[in-house]
Amino acid sequence: MWTCPACGREFAHTDQHHFCHEIPEIDDYIAAQPEARRPLLQQVRACIHAAAPEASERISWRMPTFWQEENLIHFASFKNHLGIFPGDMTDIPFPERVETYRTSKGTLQFPYDKPVDFDLIADITAWRVERALARHPQNTPQM
Repeated sequence: MWTCPACGREFAHTDQHHFCHEIPEIDDYIAAQPEARRPLLQQVRACIHAAAPEASERISWRMPTFWQEENLIHFASFKNHLGIFPGDMTDIPFPERVETYRTSKGTLQFPYDKPVDFDLIADITAWRVERALARHPQNTPQM
């Protein structure tokens, strides 16, 4: 175990990247990342916002999060990959598009050494919006 000398939190890995302080907004999260990754993170943010224009931004689980009736999707910068966290993907309608990426429980990893599939991120976000609105029909706009 490694303990951060600044905040006192314990981690499994020595010098593990983390935030010692609260992150109030997505802009603060992105500004705290390595400069080379900031444009990518802004692109991911814009992509998600375009796919979920009614969603609000917040920080949840210390990650940039888009919320609409529930947490839709989180994203985060890691040492070797960009993580997208849409939650349970067991019934995702396009599993063949996801299977080429490393996944784990509710996570999709885009390695930095390959182009990021922004269309996939947008489609996952739109799918999450549909699921959230289906679970909260009382808040779905009537046509």
